[in-house]
Amino acid sequence: MDRFLATETLIIELLLVVSLVAIVVRRLRVPYTVALVLAGLFITFGEDTSMSLTPELILALFVPPLVFEAAFHIEYKLLRDNFLPILVLAVVGVLLTTGIVALIVSAGVGVSLTTGLVFGALIAATDPVAVVALFRQLGAPKSLTVLIEGESLFNDGTAIVIFQLMLAAALPFALTTATGEVTGGEASSRSFDMIGGVVSFVRVAAGGIGVGVALGWLASQVIARLDDYLIETTITTVLAFGAYLLAERFHVSGVLATVVAGIICGNTGLRGMSPTTRIVLFNFWEYLAFIANSFVFLLIGLDVNIRQLAAAIFPISIGVLAVIASRALVIYGLTWLTNRFLSSHGRVSGTYQHVMFWGGLRGAISLALVLSIPAAYPDRELLRVMTFGVVLFTLLVQGTTMQVLLRRLGLMKHDVHELEYERRQGRLLAARAARERLTQLHTDGSISATAWESLAPELESAVTEHQTAQQDLLRESPGLRAEEIEDARRETLRAERAALTRLLSDGIISETVYEELVTEVDRRIEQARAHDERPIEEPQST
Repeated sequence: MDRFLATETLIIELLLVVSLVAIVVRRLRVPYTVALVLAGLFITFGEDTSMSLTPELILALFVPPLVFEAAFHIEYKLLRDNFLPILVLAVVGVLLTTGIVALIVSAGVGVSLTTGLVFGALIAATDPVAVVALFRQLGAPKSLTVLIEGESLFNDGTAIVIFQLMLAAALPFALTTATGEVTGGEASSRSFDMIGGVVSFVRVAAGGIGVGVALGWLASQVIARLDDYLIETTITTVLAFGAYLLAERFHVSGVLATVVAGIICGNTGLRGMSPTTRIVLFNFWEYLAFIANSFVFLLIGLDVNIRQLAAAIFPISIGVLAVIASRALVIYGLTWLTNRFLSSHGRVSGTYQHVMFWGGLRGAISLALVLSIPAAYPDRELLRVMTFGVVLFTLLVQGTTMQVLLRRLGLMKHDVHELEYERRQGRLLAARAARERLTQLHTDGSISATAWESLAPELESAVTEHQTAQQDLLRESPGLRAEEIEDARRETLRAERAALTRLLSDGIISETVYEELVTEVDRRIEQARAHDERPIEEPQST
């Protein structure tokens, strides 16, 4: 009982730390993951507050909410448009990263190649939490955000599958080597079977995807027939953790099952949801992912102290060098390859490649994987310190310099005036929507004349006030006129599409004509979106 109370007390203390860090971050405007790392380092100066969690519990508790939340928000269309580079980076890229890092670490640090492969697999997964949050704040192109987030989403599953295979192959050999009870013949017999590894990888990955498809479709069908945000939120919770646990029960990839289930549920299950359910659902998963990220960073901080990092500065430096070198080879090499098979519209530009290279941060998945290594593994402590050192470097160095890189590459869409324009435009459109809704209620007789006479002047005044503020800003910054024109163009295209839908519903046009005309409008919408999000063109070589 005392141990349970002590664990509960520690959890509450960590939640308090997370809250305090979040408050400080809001005021300082720095990525919260960076602040959490610094808080975790600060905690190590205190007394021993280690928290004992089994490896299985770490992966089953923290990984599902992290990957499900990201997958739930991925739009299928954007994912499809960028699928080739994402797939190549998430599969081939992880394999190459694992091998390159293993060779460099094995030669530089002096560990066995099997230990190098374990480290390469666990450090291969990227974590774009800090970078994507910065992208959204600065208005970076959405296509770039999808590339980085999509790669991270799928390479999480790939890296975990490879890590589990590498660890399963390395653990028996490492244990017998450490005890001196292995002969050369026995070591050879325990060497990793490449063909068997490939077969296991395909089986584990395909099985996880199959479980995710089945459960994601089933949950979406149930959600489509409900209208209760509490039940629907509960179903998504069961789906996220249940897909992982069921897949692991069948010895296939629980992470890929959760990823696929999240994508299917997020793209099909949301169609019939009410606005209230969507708001509750998004807020719930944002909170759950925030807590999972926070706990992973703080737990690793409780287990590693500054002295250990300082003592391991050489292997950490080798690990950082290996990660940066492998990232450069993977990004520039594989994107060059995929660009040869894509049209000019779908290619990854040089500027995007620079951001993807420097934005390859490591984070929660790598930390969860290294914590899951059994305590009996001989090099566990070295791998743990190296992993935390690499994560610390990517967050504190790469994460904090990303804004400078975006500015130098000209990818920052939002300056102060553009953000203020969007803010005032949002207020104006919201006020107009409220006025139109009130007018509709009055016309339908759903509200009394007294309510209409009381509320209509307030909303009319709000619309006028926001409209005046918007015009004042446009006079102060004439350069914003182009953005105003683009907003108006997009609104007119959406209005055209809505009008065609009404014409079809009223029987004025046939379904054949509707599909033809809607395709034309959608093409113009895509052209407008591509114009807004187009990457900076690279100079053509002669």
